[in-house]
Amino acid sequence: MEYRNLGASGLRVPVLSFGAGTFGGSGPLFSHWGTTDVEEARRLVDICLEAGVNLFDTADVYSAGASEEVLGEAIKGRRNEVLISTKASLPVGDGPADWGSSRSRLIASVEASLKRLGTDHIDIFQLHAFDASTPVEEVVSTLDRLVQDGKLRYIGVSNFAGWQIMKSLAAAEKHGQTRYVANQVYYSLVGRDYEWDLMPLGADQGLGALVWSPLGWGRLTGKISRSKPIPAGSRLHETADFGPPVDDELLYKVVDALEEVAAETGKTVPQVAINWLVGRPTVSSVIIGARNEEQLRQNLGAVGWSLTKEQVEKLDAASAVTAPYPYFPYRRQEGFARLNPPIAG
Repeated sequence: MEYRNLGASGLRVPVLSFGAGTFGGSGPLFSHWGTTDVEEARRLVDICLEAGVNLFDTADVYSAGASEEVLGEAIKGRRNEVLISTKASLPVGDGPADWGSSRSRLIASVEASLKRLGTDHIDIFQLHAFDASTPVEEVVSTLDRLVQDGKLRYIGVSNFAGWQIMKSLAAAEKHGQTRYVANQVYYSLVGRDYEWDLMPLGADQGLGALVWSPLGWGRLTGKISRSKPIPAGSRLHETADFGPPVDDELLYKVVDALEEVAAETGKTVPQVAINWLVGRPTVSSVIIGARNEEQLRQNLGAVGWSLTKEQVEKLDAASAVTAPYPYFPYRRQEGFARLNPPIAG
């Protein structure tokens, strides 16, 4: 397993990490992701650790905290072997203190997560969404205090716009407080919006990407193509509206290219899709999910080999879309391109 620094930090993370959203699944979304119990979770953790995957990602909102509880039980007795990443800010109830990133909410959320996880610290803590109702100075100062208290080791964000990240980083810089080093983002061959703004920001400001849904919300599994509609048992029938939208023609173009590369490499479609992400600029770790041992072992096979330059170019071309304004001039007009050359990689 390859390890990389998380952004501009000294924390080394595996290029593949495990998403525990399938643990303890309940509710209209998470029950379709998976319903892994503690015994099954221990087995999946065993397999991950054997492969060198020691970073496990969860959130307080996943199955109303059950994901954190199951993960905590699954790693019991081996806390020093693993890194835990969790998130807070999204609503976990209907009360006024059940959502957001206020000082009281963050302190309570961290304490609750620590209890559910059965640990005294969280290695990577991320805000799950931007809270426009709380001043960024209050947010970053609270996170800084939690870091100073030893309850959080590193901090980051997820699902933030570029200006929201920069405003937060500026506040932390001004007051000499802990800066974000992680940005948990949606990024896939059928969803490359991360590249327009957030990738250059990450490269400039030292934020490592932790990629969620690398298979395009379950669309790049190899089970869907021009000739194969969504299978009857696919979770997409129930969960598609919860995730990022994907144009059908783009999906089919990408899958066509993935199938060609998979045939050339002897790998599976999802393995190729994940391997492409591992090679992208600013990516520190790609979060893989699995409902069972077979899926996990297949996803682990996405690393340990490399795509050729020609194969990467084929996937790049198939997944390319026109950038939105103001980004498209920098890609299509020579004068603009000279001012902002693309990130290497």
